[in-house]
This record gives sequence, C-alpha cells and structure tokens, in this order.
Amino acid sequence: MTLDPDVASKAKEGAAKLHKPFKEIVNLALRVGLDAVLAPKPAKRYRTKARPLGLRQGFSYDNISELLARAEGEDHA
Repeated sequence: MTLDPDVASKAKEGAAKLHKPFKEIVNLALRVGLDAVLAPKPAKRYRTKARPLGLRQGFSYDNISELLARAEGEDHA
C-alpha cells in the first residue's frame, strides 16, 4: 500500500506527537475512518407541515367533470 505524501506526513506527525509507532497510528486512523465511511449516519427524516389549501374560488366539488375541465383544460381525459 502506498500513502499519499500528505497522508504520510500527517501520520508521521501524529506518531511523533503521541509517541507511538507510525504503523499503530496508520492502523488506528484506518479503523476510525473505515468505521465512519462504512456506517454513515442515517439520513434525517424529512417532514413537511400540512396546511389547509381549500378549493380555489369559483370551483366546486359538485361537478367533478367541470372541475377537471376548468383545472386541467378540456383535454383532461
């Protein structure tokens, strides 16, 4: 396995700072990183708020054909 230069540099700095072997730091970082990548947080539930819209003025539920014709045009078949 070959590490990118920036990753290797960070791992070397971390090993020196924590006084631990380079190999241990790389393995720890891979464990933490793989856990985060392979088990992402579940998506937040999407919610909407309902609001009463009512019926547009001039429309009536009494004659559905007329309602569809006015809302969608005469070719609503």
